[in-house]
Amino acid sequence: MLVETFLTSDQLIQRDKAVVTPAIYRYTDVALVRGEGIFVYDAEGRRYYDMAAGIATMNVGHSHPRVVAAIAEQAKTLIHGAAHVGYMAPYVEMVEKLLTLAPPPLNQGKGVLLNSGSEAVETAIKLARAITGRSMVLAFLDSFHGRPMGALALTGSSSGYRRHLASLLTGVEHVPYPNCYRCAFGHGSRTPDACCGQWRNFIQLTLERLVHPDDLAAIIVEPIAGEGGYLVPPDDFLPALREICDRTGALLIADEVQTGLGRTGRWFAVEHWGVTPDIMALGKAIGGGLPLGAVLARRDLMDAWWPAAHGSTFGGNPVACRAGLETIAIMEEEGLLANAVAVGEHIQTRFRAAQATLPLIGQVRGMGLMVAVDLVNDSGKPITVDAVKQVIKHLGEAGVLMTKCGPSALRLAPPLILSQEQADAAVDIILHVLTSLQDELR
Repeated sequence: MLVETFLTSDQLIQRDKAVVTPAIYRYTDVALVRGEGIFVYDAEGRRYYDMAAGIATMNVGHSHPRVVAAIAEQAKTLIHGAAHVGYMAPYVEMVEKLLTLAPPPLNQGKGVLLNSGSEAVETAIKLARAITGRSMVLAFLDSFHGRPMGALALTGSSSGYRRHLASLLTGVEHVPYPNCYRCAFGHGSRTPDACCGQWRNFIQLTLERLVHPDDLAAIIVEPIAGEGGYLVPPDDFLPALREICDRTGALLIADEVQTGLGRTGRWFAVEHWGVTPDIMALGKAIGGGLPLGAVLARRDLMDAWWPAAHGSTFGGNPVACRAGLETIAIMEEEGLLANAVAVGEHIQTRFRAAQATLPLIGQVRGMGLMVAVDLVNDSGKPITVDAVKQVIKHLGEAGVLMTKCGPSALRLAPPLILSQEQADAAVDIILHVLTSLQDELR
């Protein structure tokens, strides 16, 4: 069907190129004009399976009628008021709801609402440093915490993000994230249950040689490394970080911007390992498609933060809060966490079965609807970044939208409403494209 628009896709793309910086990289040459459920449409009415979901954001799909109604209803009442000016019910209700979902004792804590995941990360670091009076933060290689100068100092997944930039936030030290498929310590391809454990020794050495434990304000970690490749760590990783923080008096910050709100089959990924952070940074899906971030923290930490220590003009915008609250309600009523587990496992099974005839497929990994499919050459090395980007462009032309993660992995992070039948249709297209490209990518 044709979508009413004054522009063709080509016209929109050319207008964009004329005024928008090329710093905004586009994975595909698709011009998006409409979304419905798991699908998006271009100006000519072509339909695409959205396996990116606004980069792990649209949990209940595009333009869900209930979310649209919640946005419209709130817009009729109060679009913006600013939390510094007065109290707003959507702000309070959003924090209350997020706390009820958080693992104990974080569920007895307090929160603050912001505009994005990156802003939430910077707020979490600011809180940790302010309350502990310490200056150092331990972060991980393969991590992604955002692109602003503060969050970027924590990000360790690509030197490209730091190119030509100096004087980022000081007081940050990086250590390797456990990557058992491509071990940083040279131990070859393993699975997390056979991890060499050298990451633990590296952290200890860092605390002995570079960062005195008395100066350590926080350890910040993605429970599953997102941009770094959807890396699922060994089972003792997060508990070990919790123990280090308890021993040194540092705070454990979980960056759940991408993993949070049901994507892994739990409300928060830390629940898979029974670990509760002191501070949690949230973003992406919590706004139901609108800009919203949040920080949840222990009550004693939040209460020790003095008035006017932090703020945000638009953080906790009432329209975004209503969209987020309605999204959470739909997820609860429709059992979308269980669906994420079942459909995610089915997707992984499909790709693992295809490895027998498609050696281009390396490791398949993830949790819930957070799935990575590594693409490798004949020697088992990652195909080039340019090559995987070309694969993604071909997939877009074939009707499936997605992004990459890690050196050479396809990143599947679709809406959590994805059915098994829809997943099969999308995977069929992906496998067909990979088969057609296999010889030139070897």
